[in-house]
Amino acid sequence: MPGSVPQVHARTKRNRWLELIALYKLLQAALLVGVGVGALKLLHKDVADVLAHIARGLRMNPEGHLVSMLLDKASLLNDKRLHEISLFLFSYAALGVVEGIGLMLERVWAEYFTSLITASFLPIEIFELVHKVTWLRISLLVLNLAVLAYLVGHLIRRRAAMGKRARLI
Repeated sequence: MPGSVPQVHARTKRNRWLELIALYKLLQAALLVGVGVGALKLLHKDVADVLAHIARGLRMNPEGHLVSMLLDKASLLNDKRLHEISLFLFSYAALGVVEGIGLMLERVWAEYFTSLITASFLPIEIFELVHKVTWLRISLLVLNLAVLAYLVGHLIRRRAAMGKRARLI
């Protein structure tokens, strides 16, 4: 329309911490999909033979403690179990994609959903850490605790801000 003033759209400031958590969740989902595809590629194969071949290729001693233990565990895997593992991994990856996209779009439901999912897996992470302490397990636990602490704090701050706005009206 001639003579009209162009509208200026105010850009809202993006929450970089939510974006970072979203990227973490999406990266985690991509990794889970990769492992799930790997599990499906092992269908109709002797998993222990595949691992033994990889160990030999890496010039690892197949009689060594670690390789021997892995081969024993791998011999327990059958096609049904590989299907179950891949289904679990794909389902968990789908949750991560939902969390990641919701957080990237800064949806409040995604903040609650991610807090709930993250908190629900903490007992398992703690159990695994008590069972065997590794730097990877410690790092993942600390990272997930930091994510949970940030999200809960963010939700509390958001609710307090909404309460103040409601009192002003």
